[in-house]
Amino acid sequence: MEKPIYLDYNATTPVAPEVAEEMWPYIQNHFGNPSSNSGIGRHNKEAIEKARMQVANLIGAFPGEIIFTSGGTESNNHAIRGAVFVNLEKGKHIITSQVEHPAVTEVCNYLENQGCEITWLPVDAFGKVNPADVEKAIRPDTVLITIMHANNEVGTIQPVKEIGEIAKKHGVLFHTDAAQSVGKIETDVNEMGVDLLSIAGHKLYAPKGIGALYIRNGMKLENLIFGAGQERGLRPGTENVPYIVALGKACELAGENLDTNNRHLFETRQRLLDGLKEKCRTTIQLNADLNNCLPNTLSIAFEKVDAHTLASLVSKKVLFSTGSACHANSVEISPVLKAMQVNPLTAAGTVRISTGKYTTKDEIDQAVEIISETVNKLV
Repeated sequence: MEKPIYLDYNATTPVAPEVAEEMWPYIQNHFGNPSSNSGIGRHNKEAIEKARMQVANLIGAFPGEIIFTSGGTESNNHAIRGAVFVNLEKGKHIITSQVEHPAVTEVCNYLENQGCEITWLPVDAFGKVNPADVEKAIRPDTVLITIMHANNEVGTIQPVKEIGEIAKKHGVLFHTDAAQSVGKIETDVNEMGVDLLSIAGHKLYAPKGIGALYIRNGMKLENLIFGAGQERGLRPGTENVPYIVALGKACELAGENLDTNNRHLFETRQRLLDGLKEKCRTTIQLNADLNNCLPNTLSIAFEKVDAHTLASLVSKKVLFSTGSACHANSVEISPVLKAMQVNPLTAAGTVRISTGKYTTKDEIDQAVEIISETVNKLV
């Protein structure tokens, strides 16, 4: 059976062939423990340090500011919990937004149950945080601001540079979840003014189960787990060498091809949107400002069309996500669309289509035909 056209790159990406090729020797032959003094152990230690440099180069950091994790969720947990727990003497107040990924919101909910106070900032109709709201929310006991770089559902890019300047002015730590932005748009930790930044490997053509956390030099974090001295003692445990090597290679490729990939993502998304507008016999509503959005992400609602019905009908030919979750006798709108105050009927008709570096123009044209034909039958 022919594979469906994959347009859900924000959910996960395939492993790039160059990445798979780079990691394979460390699965097949180079099995030594990086902490041992043997030749094979030293070889793997050198491979880890090379990967650390590759990750650091992509985000404008020093290699010593990178620790490897199991993915974006662990990076977010370590950044937020670690920063709060080590600064309890200063206070227990955290500032975040209403459109964060569950890997941030659930950590904040946990900390709230532990006695912390969370300020959940509102967003505008496109899911953007107002930096002025961040500044107003800062208190003497504020220990951390955590605002994502780009939203996973609608693609909106947050004003992290402005927020970073505010955080620095008030002496507050600033973390950003950059899982969706790294490799798609420029993500420089110094330009952004962040103290902590989370990376998820499977969002940039590395395997699932590997990520990284940037920790600005001089910052202290409380440990989440305890053991030997790997990763500066912050993330102890024998390193996952093949996957670390894979992430390093993925970051190297992302840096080398950032402009080319960015342009390709923009062009494929625009081709998709233009085609759907031309061929669909219903109103299409955008849920983001495309001038301030990830170049590959299109969150749109088809009027009078149920997104789950649409996705189900085309699923053997085209794959994408919906903006709501379907339960037994009800539809639950995503917290992101709720925070944006999207009309429930619009939210129920919302789909997220996200292109990738392997998306072809021919695939886009086919997807337009398949989606529009189905939409026109439903309206």
